[in-house]
Amino acid sequence: MFRKILSVGGFTLLSRLSGFVRDIVLAAVLGAGPLMDAFSVALRLPNHFRAIFGEGAFNQAYIPAYARVRQQAGQAAAALFADRVFTLNLIVQIVLLGLALPFMPEVVRLLAPGFAHDPQRFELAVALTRITFPYLLFITLVTLLSANLNAIDKFAAAAAAPILLNLCLIAALTVAFLFPNAAYAAAWGVVISGFLQWLVLALAARRANVAAAVVRPRVDLDVKAFLKAFGPAVIGSAGVQIALFADTIIASLLPAGAYSALYYAGGLYQLPIGVIAIGVGTVLLPTMSRLLAAGDVAGSDRAQNRAVALTLIAAAPFAAAFLAVPELIVSALFERGRFDAAASQAAAAVLFAYAIGLPAIVMIRTQVSSFQARGDTTTPMLVSLAAIAANVALKLLLWRDWGAPGLALATAAGAWINVGALFVLGVQRGWTRPARGLSGFAAIVVLAAVLAGLAARLSAPSLLAATAWFPLQPRLAALACVGAVAAAIYLAIAALGLKLSRLARLLR
Repeated sequence: MFRKILSVGGFTLLSRLSGFVRDIVLAAVLGAGPLMDAFSVALRLPNHFRAIFGEGAFNQAYIPAYARVRQQAGQAAAALFADRVFTLNLIVQIVLLGLALPFMPEVVRLLAPGFAHDPQRFELAVALTRITFPYLLFITLVTLLSANLNAIDKFAAAAAAPILLNLCLIAALTVAFLFPNAAYAAAWGVVISGFLQWLVLALAARRANVAAAVVRPRVDLDVKAFLKAFGPAVIGSAGVQIALFADTIIASLLPAGAYSALYYAGGLYQLPIGVIAIGVGTVLLPTMSRLLAAGDVAGSDRAQNRAVALTLIAAAPFAAAFLAVPELIVSALFERGRFDAAASQAAAAVLFAYAIGLPAIVMIRTQVSSFQARGDTTTPMLVSLAAIAANVALKLLLWRDWGAPGLALATAAGAWINVGALFVLGVQRGWTRPARGLSGFAAIVVLAAVLAGLAARLSAPSLLAATAWFPLQPRLAALACVGAVAAAIYLAIAALGLKLSRLARLLR
């Protein structure tokens, strides 16, 4: 399991690192003004629908169903099940695309109402979203092929495919002079990347003999069971997207640059989510589903506890860094070209607010797997909806006085409500059984992260002064030094504490 998580996390890390380069280029070329705001909407809208109908809901319902069919009826039955689900998914996406394109002005007006007061920004957002929306069709096909590969313990291709989005965006921006403006270039880079991701996954699935094909649609018992689980999962995923839709709507009412602050801060805080939470969750759900299908409940519990321990120790330093030195992180990475000091301060405030909820965000996948692996998608749906209701209520309460940081803070609060409720319900049902010593493990990790964060905060001013003479990127050099100091302290304290308490065994 650890090697599988490293495989997924390693490729996801490459994706996030290339994403950093992508965001640096976007910041330099598009800045944090109207062009970036319009592109952010164009990228966010297909991603909203992808998250509702694709990765989140689909994987939650499909992977346990596919694993069950393969375990009980064999490969041929699993392949037929996959083909039928693939065909239904393709039909839905084609219909959605056909409806969305002609009504795109209404869609943008509904989800970014503040743009209606700025005709130039509104028209640009509509044009860009029409270009990027077909990305949804390709990515939903990628999602099914990825799920087939993950169900047979092949994770590399699916984890590596998102790198293509970053590479295509960077490549498109290098030839931006061929387009009306750089935002158009970025939009075309998005849709081209969707096609290339589908091509890579189709080839990988064919080699692994789990490729999907178009067949005559038929809703048999297995497909009915999948749809029964898929419905609550869609509602649960839609609940998460409601909060993001609220961000989109409210940010359009804020001054220009709010979208950009949310985008750049979100890209940073998505790094640990992508590398850790998605890596662990991608491996944990099929692992627990397979063990429970085989009747090995103890093995499923061990897998979950190991995933929790890995998530805690890997995510804690990110939360500490984002809370301790958000200004240094944002300015060192993005402050160049059209991205100025004011944009850095705005994005840093959002990053700090996001960081408050980061521990909860990365832990959700480890807790929700207790339910999904047993075919229960209804309970996570209800918990998610309750958390989202609190999230949206807080957004409406905070946005006028706190702006974009208020939206991020509401997201953090919703994440804590979500993970807390899932943990309590899982323990009550006996589906979540924390290992002995897990609370002590968490205390040691938190102490190490707090001390590392304090060291980063205290050392940052002197290291900034010491690197001011660097001819190139002095802030980046200071950030590297601060990171090295904090990382050394974190690793030393965590390693010593876990060794003395003999709790390092939870990682094995």
